[in-house]
Amino acid sequence: MKLYAGNLPYDLTEGELKEKFSAFGEVTSVSIIIDRDSNRPKGFGFVEMPSKSEAEAAIAGLSGKTFKERAMVVNEARPRTENRSNFNSGRSAGYGGFGGGNRRDDNRPDRDNRKRY
Repeated sequence: MKLYAGNLPYDLTEGELKEKFSAFGEVTSVSIIIDRDSNRPKGFGFVEMPSKSEAEAAIAGLSGKTFKERAMVVNEARPRTENRSNFNSGRSAGYGGFGGGNRRDDNRPDRDNRKRY
């Protein structure tokens, strides 16, 4: 069963996270998510445990518990969904496109037809 672990301390290592969850049973994998721009942890990660009963015990035992002055959030991980509205994280919003904008219309009768540069 895959678990989400959130509100984690930013200096937490994967080994420390595995140790926390190992108190409730076997842990098959641990991954802390890293920000690709800053190369620093984002404060959440995922833990996989093969036994559903052990995973549920970890949820009950760790969710809301303070660890390094932060209250951990632990629950079952939801499947990842494709959300096209967040594509590119809004980085290119308002930029690009094809021409337009402040173009002069030289054929309008209220303008003289001289080209201005």
